[in-house]
Formats: sequence, C-alpha cells, structure tokens
Amino acid sequence: MLSIEHLTIEFSARPVLEDISFLVNRKDRIALVGKNGAGKTTLLRLIAGEYEPTKGTISRDNDLTIGYLPQVMFHTDGRTLRDEVMSIHNGEDEARFIAEMDRTIIGLGFERKDFDRQCSEFSGGWRMRIELAKILLRHPDLLLLDEPTNHLDIESIQWLEEFIKTSASTVIVVSHDRAFIDNITTRTIEITLGRIYDYNVNYSKFVVLRQERHDQQVRAYLNQQKMIQETEDFIERFRYKPTKAVQVQSRIKQLEKLERLEVDLEDTSRLNLRFPPAPRSGDFPLIIDDVKKSFGEHTVFQNVTFTIRRGEKVAFVGKNGEGKTTLVRCIMGQLDYEGQLKIGHNIKIGYFAQNQASLLDGELTVFDTIDRVAVGDIRTKIRDILGAFMFGGEASDKKVKVLSGGERSRLAMIRLLLEPCNLLILDEPTNHLDMQSKDVLKQALQDFNGTVICVSHDRDFLDGLVSKVYEFGGGKVREHLGGIYDFLRSKKMNSLQELEKSGSSGSSSMSSSSSSSSKLDYEAQKAEAAARRKKEKLIAQTEEQIAQLEQEQKAMEEQLNDPANQTQENFAKYEHIKRELEQKMYEWEILSED
Repeated sequence: MLSIEHLTIEFSARPVLEDISFLVNRKDRIALVGKNGAGKTTLLRLIAGEYEPTKGTISRDNDLTIGYLPQVMFHTDGRTLRDEVMSIHNGEDEARFIAEMDRTIIGLGFERKDFDRQCSEFSGGWRMRIELAKILLRHPDLLLLDEPTNHLDIESIQWLEEFIKTSASTVIVVSHDRAFIDNITTRTIEITLGRIYDYNVNYSKFVVLRQERHDQQVRAYLNQQKMIQETEDFIERFRYKPTKAVQVQSRIKQLEKLERLEVDLEDTSRLNLRFPPAPRSGDFPLIIDDVKKSFGEHTVFQNVTFTIRRGEKVAFVGKNGEGKTTLVRCIMGQLDYEGQLKIGHNIKIGYFAQNQASLLDGELTVFDTIDRVAVGDIRTKIRDILGAFMFGGEASDKKVKVLSGGERSRLAMIRLLLEPCNLLILDEPTNHLDMQSKDVLKQALQDFNGTVICVSHDRDFLDGLVSKVYEFGGGKVREHLGGIYDFLRSKKMNSLQELEKSGSSGSSSMSSSSSSSSKLDYEAQKAEAAARRKKEKLIAQTEEQIAQLEQEQKAMEEQLNDPANQTQENFAKYEHIKRELEQKMYEWEILSED
C-alpha cells in the first residue's frame, strides 16, 4: 500500500528524519508517537504529499486515496454546514450519502439546527470537525489524523473511535490521548532522534517494550562512552612515545571509524514535580446554589446546585457548548449570573484558561518566566521541570515572543503549577502536552493537597485523578459519584434502561434483575448525594454563623477593656455570645463528623 525507503528530510541543513524505512499495509492501525518536535507531523505531511523528502522515496499504490486532517487548516466561507459537507458528494446515490452525512455530523457533536448555519459562525474547533466529517465521508484508503481529539468532547471521541474501528480505511494517527490511541491502534511507530522504532502492539504495550529498549540503549551508550574515554586516555598517554606509535595510530583510526551511539538520556517520566503546600482553606471552597446563566434568550444552564469540599478533585465534562467554561468563568467572576455562588474562606484560585498563554510577557525568556514565580527548593529544579515540559537545553533561553501557541500554553501551565494556591481550576490543560508531560502534571495534581476542578475530555488523564464528575448537558449539571470510567459506564447503563422503558424489542445483554439492581444503585447514589448536599449546606450556614459570633465576641472583648463599659448588662451579653458560639461549634463538629 505504502512503502517508505531510506527517507531523509532536512530543514536548514538539520535532519529531522534520517534514513528511515517502513511499510504500511492495508487495514493497519498505526499510532505515530514521540516528543513534540520529533517529526511526527513532518512525516504525515510527507506521506500526504505536502513535503518532498531530501533523500529517499515514498512509493504509493496507484489508486491510493488519502484523507489528511492537519492540526492547522485554512477555511473558506460562504457555505452552510450542510452545503459544505455536501460539496464532496460525487453524485452517486444521494439519499444514501445524505443519511450517512447526517449520522456523521451528529456523531461529531453537531445538532440538526446547526445544519443551516454558516460555517463562518463556528469556532475553529467546530470547523475542524466539519473538515473531519468531509474526510470521513470520502472513505479514503489511508486516513492521516494529526491530533484529531484536541477539539472533541468525550462523546464525540467515543463516536470517532467506533467509526475508525469499523472503517475499512488504514489509519495513521498522531495523538497525545492515550486512551484514544489504545482503543483504535494495534501498531506503534516511535520517532526519536530522527530515527524510528516499529512495534506491532498498541501504545500501552509499547511503553513497556520501549522502556526495555531504552534501558538496553543506555547500557550500550555508557559502555561505549567508557571505551572511548579509555581509548582517548591511552592515545594521550602514549602519543609521543615512539615505541607505542603503531598502537596509538591504530586507536585513532578505531575512534574515527566508530559509529557513535546516541540515546535520549533525559528520563522525565521519573521527575517528581510537586505543588507548593496549599494554604489551608475553609471546608467548602465552592458552594453553588440554584445558579442560572443565559445569553439573551438562550439559557446555557439553570438550577445548578452543588458543593465542592476541600481536597476534592472533580471533572466538568459534556459536549462542547453546554456551559463548562461558562460556569468556570462565573466562578472566576468574569461573567454575571443568577443565583448564589460562594467562594469559601481563604480561597486562593489558580486558573488555567485556554487563552492563558496570551498573558505571558513576550520579552522574558522561558527560564526567567518560571524563575520569577518559583519559590523554595523548587528553584533548584527549574531546568528539570522545563525539560519535562519540552523546554530542555537551549529552548529554556528562548524569548516567549518567539514561541508557538502550543509552547506558550505549556509555559503558562508550568507557571501556574508553581504559584501557591488551594483551588486549581484547569480548562483543557492537556491539549498541548505530550504523554510524558501529561503524566508529570497528573502525578503533581494527585499529590496536590488542595482542591481541583478540571475541564477535560482526556479520559486517561482524568482516570485515577478525579472522584466526582459533573456532567453538563441539556441546560443542567448532573453530579456523578466515582471516577471518569464509572461515569462512562453509568451513561451506557442509563441508555440501556431508557431503551427498556420505551419498550424496545432490541436484545440486551443485561438481565432484568441486573438492570433493576443497577437502577437501585444509581437511585441510592442520587439519594446519598442529595442528603450530602443538604448537610454540606447546613455546615456552610453554621460556619457563617460561627464567623459572625466570633466577630461579635471580639467586639465585646474590646468594649469590655474599657472600665466604663464593664456593666452587668454587657457581661451578660458577652456570656450569651460565648455560650451561643460554643453551641454552634458543637453543632458544626457533629455535622462535619456526620
């Protein structure tokens, strides 16, 4: 199908890929992996025909059709969504094409009311979905996807997974979404130091095999370095002794002919990045009660009520446009709203927005940007931290103004991680991070002793990180106890229950007893969550009363310091406040313990 032989490509006389060869067979599902800048996108563009190699050949079957979805694309305006997608129709079996078009567009997250909207009205992420729909509907022999999940929500990613798994197309995909590539690929090609390593396994199995190969490479590299050093010592020691001239010349020629081994010695997977200890906050960093947000006549969400406790790590998930970022902006005070939204006592928020990169000082270097916010022992590890987020070596001395958008986003993330805070709000933090950097960030968040709200579609990143999921959809926000995969399983289970309620004659692998049991479990969870919210609200009210009584007690103590105010009436009032405060403290302890 496709053959790459001794391919080399250089930019500014620097080889990005050097003498690589491999075959792509029909029905292959290939994950192309490697650090940012390794050459993954370059290889896709070579295969797509957008670049020509400096050396070597790319041989394609004569009838091979290729569909290429790049990270960055240019759009033309003047068409509706329906007309834009219909533009690829070749005139055969129009009714069948329209039915498939509808399924594809809806699967990618659009609604029927969007079909007649102008493409120019959609954001860049949604326009990327339009291009993806056009590519999928062409049914190319070879599908090249460069970070296709960056602008997709969880449901659309799952739809795309199923589409690819049932498609007849061969697929080569670049993605930092580990769960996505694990689910759709069976072969992994790693690009590192200009070379490739081909593994006939999915990504998770590749990680194990890669570590074994890396360990072998390190041992071989260190052995060669030891041999080189010993040879150079011999040459230096006996360079001017006539009796050793032959041996010296022999060793010089030996070094000249030696093929020097290279290995990426920077093992960032073991870097232990830790947040500064979070300043202690109140028990409830965030209390939301009957919040509603509308833009004109469009209601984004309403009747939103929930409480987040200190130390909880939660996820906001749902389709794009359902209000996740809108609620975050309400929490940050950037948007007005109806209802009550209370930020708890002594809360210091660290916020990563998708436009956070634009706030960086372009005249500072990468290193100085981080050096200005780092405190304590972490300052000794700035170079290591920058390396973990792909700013190793000379990259740390670049000025911010010359960085790409993705690089700026990563730098903004590092800067945020080093600022002391106790409530982290992260809006799609992983879009520009490679897998190692995501692992470093995830571990740091797991170890963080503060509270975390994470808006993300990255299931692998959320797995093991969050213990509660808030689902945005249909103008509502629903609370789900458990991790991200508990949430996804419950979604599938609830859909089956809805089918049964509607009297569908379709078969189901779930027995009626297990379905009833699942429903009871779900209802029990809902009841438990409702009872907990009620108690949390009572605790919050009690905390407010305690704070008020403490202020009154302090005011009375200051008043009683003056002998002129030391009357029997004032002493009685002081004792009354003291007893009431003790009672409220006791109530608070009982409620908190419960």
